[in-house]
Amino acid sequence: MSDDLPEDQPTVNRRSALGAGAAALGGAALGAGLTAAAACADTTPSTLPSASEVDANLNRSTHLFHLTAASPDRFDGGTLQGAHEQNFPVLAGQNGAAYFVRLEPGGIREPHWHPTAWELNYHISGTAKWTLLGTHPDGSYRTDVFEAHAGDLVFAPQGFFHYFENARTDAPLELLIVFNTSAPETSDDIGLLAAMNSMPRDVTASVLGVPVSALAAIPTEIKPVVITTRH
Repeated sequence: MSDDLPEDQPTVNRRSALGAGAAALGGAALGAGLTAAAACADTTPSTLPSASEVDANLNRSTHLFHLTAASPDRFDGGTLQGAHEQNFPVLAGQNGAAYFVRLEPGGIREPHWHPTAWELNYHISGTAKWTLLGTHPDGSYRTDVFEAHAGDLVFAPQGFFHYFENARTDAPLELLIVFNTSAPETSDDIGLLAAMNSMPRDVTASVLGVPVSALAAIPTEIKPVVITTRH
């Protein structure tokens, strides 16, 4: 799109911003979205945008985004194409983003959780195997494991640990995912690999009840995996 923002613009998750009033509507990413929509300088405003500025953005930004034509993020196992406030400025301050996900046979969405956003997953084609792990107020964990097919809708609550994979070996899996945040998905994503690498190996080994040597093969580089493939 002609009004895409630079990739180095900061992002801020504003899940509850509108409900909190004009004072909470700001943030670097929202300012960046408004700036791009108004074709102004690409610097972040020094003051928080007002509610009227957010409303004005809805009238001067394009309301159309060609999602499946967007430049994809390519991973080992699939692709991710997203519409969020950095590349679709009309979403700035609207608490919404959408992603088209394609997993090739063997593809896995890295186990992860979103600290400040829930997601709705509409299954377009293929078969997905899902696992969701929630909290345990009764003293026991509840793990929900199931398959989802074309036409199904899966809700992953905010903060729930979850993942899905392509359950078929002969066809891709395609989903449309909607988040209640305007920021890019990776700005509100904590993956399994990063989580394991945030702790010392001896601590992880103690929790798992295995020797430290058993963890030697785990990659030490902390980076988003997002989509991988079964080996």
